[in-house]
Amino acid sequence: MKHTDDRTPTAVEDRPVALVDPHARAWSPRTARARFREGLTGPTAGVAVGHTQANLISVPADWAYDMLLFCQRNPKPCPVLDVTDAGSATTVLAPDADLRTDLPRYRVWENGELVDEPTDVRAYWRDDLVSFLIGCSFTFEWALTAAGVPVRHVEQGRNVPMYVTSWQCRPAGRLHGPMVVSMRPVPPAHLSAAIRESSLLPAVHGGPVHCGDPSGLGVDDLGRPDFGDPVDFEPDDIPVFWACGVTPQAAVMASRPPFALTHAPGQMFLSDARDEQYRVA
Repeated sequence: MKHTDDRTPTAVEDRPVALVDPHARAWSPRTARARFREGLTGPTAGVAVGHTQANLISVPADWAYDMLLFCQRNPKPCPVLDVTDAGSATTVLAPDADLRTDLPRYRVWENGELVDEPTDVRAYWRDDLVSFLIGCSFTFEWALTAAGVPVRHVEQGRNVPMYVTSWQCRPAGRLHGPMVVSMRPVPPAHLSAAIRESSLLPAVHGGPVHCGDPSGLGVDDLGRPDFGDPVDFEPDDIPVFWACGVTPQAAVMASRPPFALTHAPGQMFLSDARDEQYRVA
């Protein structure tokens, strides 16, 4: 498994939004998007609690079918919440939002290489781009908290740690690549609640894909995440892994499409949708 320092490093380190502004938990999604449009950056865990967060990937229209098929074949890491028309920067998840300006930070990819991490992608926008909004595990953290499950990265003011695994996604057309997972340490007494509560939200990755020994995922060192920040464990905590919406970025790196725009890992789109809309029971 390769780590971040073996490929293009993250160019920018941002503080979690909830640390920058302690009122962020109570913001409306519209307020959050306005703050991001004004230049506020950082991981969005715990922001606008109760509203659905989403990963973003935008690809040229001639790659859009491959991306749609990739998501359909890999629903755990890539649960699709919306797909835009070509060239459109709007989404039904927040009709007044602009996908080019309203995320904290973006990533710009050319031929599979990370070339920029701007806070506004209007200068890169193309009329042929089709955008995919993909469910994010930050969405089910409210349910974990309500069930008494500690969320360590939020407690510690860090971005969630994410790892590129040895598990290969099912290929689709020209797209292929490994699954990415997010990890949360969970005390054994809360493990069943963590599995139950996240499983009730399949549109935002659902239940874990792996618990315990990270070597089963091909992950060598939990202290060296590929994206995000390392998180401190409490005694007896068990590492629990969920499929992650950064997986399309791993597919971009592996498949090398000529161009793509994505969110920066952990810096999500805040939608108007309520989390309970995606709860299945």
